[in-house]
Amino acid sequence: MRVFIGLGSNLADPAAQIEMAINALKSLPQSIFIARSSLYSSPPMGPEDQPDYINAVAELDTALTAHDLLDQLQAIEQQQGRLRQRHWGERTLDLDLLLYGEQIFDDKHLQVPHPGIPLRSFVLYPLAEIAPELIIPDMGDIEDLLRHCPRDGLHRIENSEL
Repeated sequence: MRVFIGLGSNLADPAAQIEMAINALKSLPQSIFIARSSLYSSPPMGPEDQPDYINAVAELDTALTAHDLLDQLQAIEQQQGRLRQRHWGERTLDLDLLLYGEQIFDDKHLQVPHPGIPLRSFVLYPLAEIAPELIIPDMGDIEDLLRHCPRDGLHRIENSEL
């Protein structure tokens, strides 16, 4: 199954946190790492008294179920010291399952496609970088979504290939 994962960090050397998470994604069982976006810097979406975020998107091919993949992503977050102190607050690592093929999930543990995709420049622009022809179930063509999503302070970090 072709999947896309959003990565974000704003604590403890965020670029290094993203690099460690990318390496962990490359080691996921029953999965093949396909691509990653550049790194992007963005202002915090939640409380403004926190550092800016570093974000990226990764693409994998996996045989894991969506819920098993979610469990693996949460384990990576925990390995990197993720603490949930406040809603939309600072964090060492946030991994979001954005897309799981063309499947749709809406249960108490998982919403896929991630409902924030069309509203979050720090997800949409890196996603479009690695999958410019993507059509997101129940949301539409990524190019159309980009036209309606301002950058809101998002900028690509030059030479950010890991």
